[in-house]
Amino acid sequence: MIRPLLLLFCLSITINAVAAQSDTSAYQVQRLKINALLAERSAKFGQYDLSLSARTGIFGLQTKNDLKNSNEILRGIILNDNNIFRELKVLMNYKDQEVQQVQSNAGNTAKRIESYMLAIKKLQDQNEELKSKTTTIAAEKNTETYSIIFLILIIITGGIYFYSKLRKKA
Repeated sequence: MIRPLLLLFCLSITINAVAAQSDTSAYQVQRLKINALLAERSAKFGQYDLSLSARTGIFGLQTKNDLKNSNEILRGIILNDNNIFRELKVLMNYKDQEVQQVQSNAGNTAKRIESYMLAIKKLQDQNEELKSKTTTIAAEKNTETYSIIFLILIIITGGIYFYSKLRKKA
C-alpha cells in the first residue's frame, strides 16, 4: 500500500518537473497539477474499492480494521478532492485573468481603431477643403490671366490706334 503511494508521489513530482521545464505557462502547469491530482484520486479510489472487498475476518466477514482502512482511504480521497477544488479555483482565476486581459486588449484596440478612423475622417475633410481651395485659386488665377491678356490687348490696340493717328498727322 505504501509502494503505490510512493510511486504516485514520485510520478506526480516528475510530471510537475517535466511540465515546468517544457512549458513555462502557469496555466498549463496548473492544468498538469490538476491532472496529477485526478490521477492520484483515481488510484486512491481503486485502493478504496479493494479495501471494500477485503474481508479478513472469520467466515469472510469484514473486521473493524478493514472498515477503518476503508474509511482512511475514503478520507484521503476527500482531502484530495479538496485539493483538486482549490487548484481548480486557481485555474479558473488564471482563466478569468486571461479573459480580462483579452477584453482589455479588445477595448484598447477598439479605442485605437476609433481614433484612427477619426484621424482618417479629419484628413479626408482637410483634403476636400484643400481641393476646393485649389479649384477656387485656379479659377481666380484663370480670371486674372484673362484680365491681364485683355488689358495687354487693349494697350496694344490703343497703342496701334494712337500710333496710326500720329502717323496720319505727320
